[in-house]
Amino acid sequence: QVQLVESGGGLVQPGGTLTLSCAASGFTLDTYAIGWFRQAPGKGREGVSCLSRTSGRAYYGDSVKGRFTISRDNAKKTFYLQMNSLKAEDTAVYYCATARGASCPPVGASLDYKYWGQGTQVTVSS
Repeated sequence: QVQLVESGGGLVQPGGTLTLSCAASGFTLDTYAIGWFRQAPGKGREGVSCLSRTSGRAYYGDSVKGRFTISRDNAKKTFYLQMNSLKAEDTAVYYCATARGASCPPVGASLDYKYWGQGTQVTVSS
């Protein structure tokens, strides 16, 4: 059974740090590019980041560049999103996903992702 399970969400103060994890099972994670999306209340799903399996290059949405870092540990079948300098506008449900291939689609191209996690809530508030 294919599964992506996120963890690490929660409440954090502005300026704080949070690291999300996404554990994969039921398929070979290391053949796919991986990504993170988020959806804030009343807004559409926004692409946050993608990490290419072919080039190793990471791509980020403009709103998170310089603050977020995507990484993966294929041995643990897990990938991560480290979020620094968090802002109130980062509050959203965060989803992990695997692309349909080894290269990254354009950030935000959600239709080009195959497997999805169930989402984890991140709330940035004082």
